[in-house]
Amino acid sequence: MTKVTVINGTPTPGSRLTAIIALAEELLAKEGIEVNHVNVGELPPEDLIHTKFESEAIVKANALVAEADAVIIASPVYKASYTGVLKTFLDLVPQKGLAGKIILPLFIGGSLAHLLTIDYALKPVLSALGARHILGGVYTVDSQVARTEQGGFDIAEELQARLQDNIQELLQETKRRIASADV
Repeated sequence: MTKVTVINGTPTPGSRLTAIIALAEELLAKEGIEVNHVNVGELPPEDLIHTKFESEAIVKANALVAEADAVIIASPVYKASYTGVLKTFLDLVPQKGLAGKIILPLFIGGSLAHLLTIDYALKPVLSALGARHILGGVYTVDSQVARTEQGGFDIAEELQARLQDNIQELLQETKRRIASADV
């Protein structure tokens, strides 16, 4: 069974990004994909800040990444980059921890001014971790994920369509990589 690990880089539970991740997980579940989560904001802060590679929580999180065929890396954009808490976790991923994995970035920001954050801030770090199959990703703005009065979220149809297309690309590329590894 294909496994996808979502690395959620938001420090804020219940954020708009969480709604996008939930939709991505729903789309993957429809395809019978096993989804695991690394919620970086829930990892022990001391382990992250003091780069405790041997920490039980960090070892478990890295195992989920290692076991995955594909990885979704999700983050809000703060100060023209992904979150600091995501960076502290990526610093703890082994040197070639993303080698052979298909990567799909999912970012959300306040405006289109940070559209290139995936390309200029995230992709160099992923490449340093061995990632060679990084998809274009989905960047969205806050206005495309509206909070409802009931406490849920309303995701714009255009964003839903882009996310669905990107999830399909992730699945196709993952199947292709698995098939070529079996040869």
